[in-house]
Amino acid sequence: MRYSFTGKNTTVSDALKEKITTKLERIGKLVPENASVVVTFSVVKLDHTVEVTVNLPKRILRAEVTGSDMYAAIDEVVDVLEKQMVKYKNRLRDKARRDTSFIDELKYFEPVGKEDKNDDEEVRIAKTKKFAVKPMDAEEAVMEMELLGHNFFVYRNASSDEINVVYKRKNGTYGLIEPEI
Repeated sequence: MRYSFTGKNTTVSDALKEKITTKLERIGKLVPENASVVVTFSVVKLDHTVEVTVNLPKRILRAEVTGSDMYAAIDEVVDVLEKQMVKYKNRLRDKARRDTSFIDELKYFEPVGKEDKNDDEEVRIAKTKKFAVKPMDAEEAVMEMELLGHNFFVYRNASSDEINVVYKRKNGTYGLIEPEI
């Protein structure tokens, strides 16, 4: 794996680099050799955040943990990534059995060890909801989302006539998702 380290409001010490690379070796057996890992350390007041993005050949895995201690956040973010990777590989293996188009993606990974054979729960859609998608602008969609008490809202953009999504971000701002043409 290739590593890239950045720090926001903090300097990335050799001890932090050593700790995260040692911990990430644990998932090294689950990740292809050509994967790149981007690690971002940030400090805001008393909150220490570790964000790790693993660029796989056809997918991106990302985990972010905020805590009062940087070293505890590193431990937790690696645990989250390991669970994501095991779940991803198991699902990929199941899909490859049913559909040959997933076999190429599965070839990027080494043979799976015994610890990877966990029975993860399958995705279950608990509820399906249908609704009319009204044409409106982004500000009106945010207002509608707030009135409903949701953290996202799907609407038809009045100017482009495409389906868009507005969502509330962790820091209280809003995001807009538009389809790429």
